Formats: sequence, C-alpha cells, structure tokens
Amino acid sequence: MNKPSGLLKRGLSKTIIAAAGANLIAQGDDGSPPHFPTQAIYYANHSSHLDFLMLWAIMPAELQPRVRPIAAADYWGAGIRRSIARGIFNAHLVQRYKDRPYTRADEKTTVRTDSGSSPKQGQLTGMTKILDEGDSLIIFPEGTRGPADQVATFHAGLYRLAKHAPHIPVVPVTLKNLGRVLPKGELIPVPHLSTVVVHHPIYLQDDEPQEIFLNRARSILAEELKTEDAVEGDAT
Repeated sequence: MNKPSGLLKRGLSKTIIAAAGANLIAQGDDGSPPHFPTQAIYYANHSSHLDFLMLWAIMPAELQPRVRPIAAADYWGAGIRRSIARGIFNAHLVQRYKDRPYTRADEKTTVRTDSGSSPKQGQLTGMTKILDEGDSLIIFPEGTRGPADQVATFHAGLYRLAKHAPHIPVVPVTLKNLGRVLPKGELIPVPHLSTVVVHHPIYLQDDEPQEIFLNRARSILAEELKTEDAVEGDAT
C-alpha cells in the first residue's frame, strides 16, 4: 500500500486533533507567530499522549516530513495507534519498559528522574542517526507524563543529543492545557483550549555541565507554565 501523501497526512492530523477536542493556539515567546528552524531538536513538557501529535500538527507542511517525534512503543507500537504514529506522524518508537510489560498502573504513576539518568544506548543511537540524516526530533525529556502544571527533572538524553550535534538549535516548546484534553488515566478526550508556545532556540555552551544545561532547558518550560498559573489566579 502506498504511503499517505503530505497533504493527506496533514488532513488526517487535523481530523485527529479535532476529534480529540483540542482547540490549538500556536505562538512564539512574545505572542507572535512561532518560528520553526529547518532542523532542530524540539523538546516539550509531557502531560498527555496527544502531546507529540499536537506539536507535529502545528508545524509548517514543508517541515513535517522531516520531523520525527519520539513516542513510547508500549503505547503507540501496536494496532491502529502504530498506524497513526508511524504512518501519519513518522514517529520513532522507543521502548520504555524493558523488564516488564506496560500495565494500566503505569497510567497512574509519575516517575521523577534525576539529571544523571540516560536513555538506553540503542535509543540514543537511533535518535542521533535521525539528526545525522538531517531530520528534526520531538522529544519529552521528563521521560513520562506528569501533572499538567509541573515539569519533572529531565533525563540526560536532551543533553547528549545537544552534545552530539551542538550546531543544531534546541527549541523549547511549552504545551499548555493538553493534559486537560486527555487527562492521565482517561480514555475519552475532553474539549479544551490549548496553547503551544515555541520559544527561542538554545544551544549547549562550550564545556557546559550536563546538570546546568538540563536545569536551564527545564526552567524555560517551568517559568512559562508559571505565567499561566498567574493568569488563571488573577481571573479567579
């Protein structure tokens, strides 16, 4: 069977987003239209299984074929989910649970990781290969979904990717309210207005320690989510 064309993929992605009940607003740091580099390492906070779909869908059509979201194989690796992840969004699937199968209990637990954690070598090799081939990545450095208003400590993978290709811009993306569209542990989406903020790129500095880089990268997302909390507090 022939692969879906770019136009068909874009149409299907919009249909999926509409069916999920998400009303998306995409903007830059200052509220202007977002800027997407030709190649980048995009990283975002992770609060919903819909996260990578939403981020991919707002990108310009000409960039989408060269953007590879990183998605969990235990969730997206079989049946219609695999067809959506691989066939429409060109996702690169990685396995999170090596020693046991994925269970419903994993929907209810948020695992916080320290900045020294790292992906399996096979996972990292697959990601660096994508960068070496000229494609972009969408990754979620927290490694697992958490509360929509918090950002867990990052895994080391983001640092290692930035170190592997220091010339490639690392683009922070704050996802707001996507966790309310598909709350953790729920199967039925809830219609909600969501905002995607695409920040200015950052780069790994010469001799910058891993912990400092990861904290710097994380703080951009955390500070943006704080502004949302402040706005909601003023409105109540």
